[in-house]
Amino acid sequence: MPRRGQICTIDCAFAGSDADSAHSPRIVPTRSGRHSTKELLVTLDSSLLDDTPKAGGLKAAALGTWGVVFLVISAAAPLSVLAGVGPLAVLIGGVSAPLVYAIAGVVLAVFSIGFLFTARNLKPMGGFYTYIAVGLGKIVGLGAGFLAWASYNLLQIGLWGLFGVMAEGMLAQVFGIQMPWYVVAVIGAVLVFGLAAAGVDVGARVLGVLLVLETILLAILAFGILSQRAGDLGFATFAPENVFTPSMFAILGFGFAAFMGFESTVLYRNETRNPTRTIPRATYIAVAFLALFYTGTLWLVIQAFGDAAVQGVIAEDPAAFFFIAMGQYVGEWGVAVMFVLIVSSIFAGQLAFHNAINRYSFALSRDGILPPLFKRTNRTGSPWVAGLIQSVVAIAVVIAFGAAGLDPLTQLLILVNSPGVYGIITLQLLASVAVLIFILKNRQLERKWYVLPAAIFSIVSMTGLLAVLVATIDYLTAAGPAINAIILAVVPLILVGGAVYAMVLRSNRPDVYARIGGAEQPVGEPAGADEAGAQPVGSEHVEAR
Repeated sequence: MPRRGQICTIDCAFAGSDADSAHSPRIVPTRSGRHSTKELLVTLDSSLLDDTPKAGGLKAAALGTWGVVFLVISAAAPLSVLAGVGPLAVLIGGVSAPLVYAIAGVVLAVFSIGFLFTARNLKPMGGFYTYIAVGLGKIVGLGAGFLAWASYNLLQIGLWGLFGVMAEGMLAQVFGIQMPWYVVAVIGAVLVFGLAAAGVDVGARVLGVLLVLETILLAILAFGILSQRAGDLGFATFAPENVFTPSMFAILGFGFAAFMGFESTVLYRNETRNPTRTIPRATYIAVAFLALFYTGTLWLVIQAFGDAAVQGVIAEDPAAFFFIAMGQYVGEWGVAVMFVLIVSSIFAGQLAFHNAINRYSFALSRDGILPPLFKRTNRTGSPWVAGLIQSVVAIAVVIAFGAAGLDPLTQLLILVNSPGVYGIITLQLLASVAVLIFILKNRQLERKWYVLPAAIFSIVSMTGLLAVLVATIDYLTAAGPAINAIILAVVPLILVGGAVYAMVLRSNRPDVYARIGGAEQPVGEPAGADEAGAQPVGSEHVEAR
């Protein structure tokens, strides 16, 4: 298990993923001959209507609601968040710490309203890259595309340090096997590539099994606590005097970091059955599950020791907190199983990250930004070349850190992973602004009354969150001022670099520039009507070729 004093670095590891679709639909005029937004029809390529992947395409109809839910929740690695970061949140924020996860869940659910409204009306499936390009233009959009692609790569690569340490400890303590952390990490990376190449549906099934096992184990722990301490449950967690404190603001980042990747549901739109219903349903289920899972479980484990004594127990050894509770209320077998499932939880997150990174690589290659080989798929519809390149880079970084004798937590995890955390939060803020602009520019689109207020609320809340995270970066990284400055500088540098490259493309390769955002200009729209490229579709009618 992590060494004491390093557990705060784990928070930087948990995030999710995001990518654009495999195909951009052709937008054709209706019989009227007019081409207004309301009359546009989406003509889907026949490869999207068949669940057998065609050459160069992703596998359509491979996922249902629960398949997407498993992919997204697994990326958050919920058991690892609770066991690794939860104790530190309580130590810093006090007994009301579980509520930061509830607060984050509410804010992100509101964010999802506008985000999903945009996703529903932009038929080219895409994540931050497409939606920011639509709202803020191609130049900012490509900067966001590079930032998303880089952020998820940084998150996934850095997380191999945590996986290696936890797997090394698990093998030694549970099975008596001695193996260096970087060797375990390399083996894990190879397994992740193999599962991802087998197809997104195969990966979803594996992630689903692991998530169910994690939930069952924590349900057993909850039953043990409730059966033995039912008469001693405390509710100080919910007392206003414990909630509205400076220390609670200090751990807000912990709460939101635990949800990173929830928006990646939209990345699998072209691989889901009935995406118009599946994607929103999966998004809200994922957010609700994570909020209840984190809040309820952490509150119950606090009750295992009592509101008054819990911080003292954690202070002795934060990394052992959940293991102590498991041993006391379930038994030593529960401790061993929990150790194994924490490792499998991180592995599941790595697989989910890998799938999402591959789809971002696919989308950027489709639009001519990355080389064509990144969009090459195998017979299962998996972008295997993008996955191979990503895995080789990750393995090379792990081997380099291992050979140099660098610490997998304080150096690999912090130095590589943390910029990705700030990158995703920045993308959520940019996406909130882009959603508001999209709504205001397309007032003709039918929407519920609460969509516009939700978009405004998202901008305010994400701006405040980013400010808090910058101010409290020491809690997230446990690094010094110089390293923190470098971490914070990575995000604007990538954004600016992508924007500059977009301007170069506009001058030197206008054909590639025109494809930024992943959609064709609608027939009949005035040139420059929407500089962002992707266009809203006012009709849900689908005409199959």
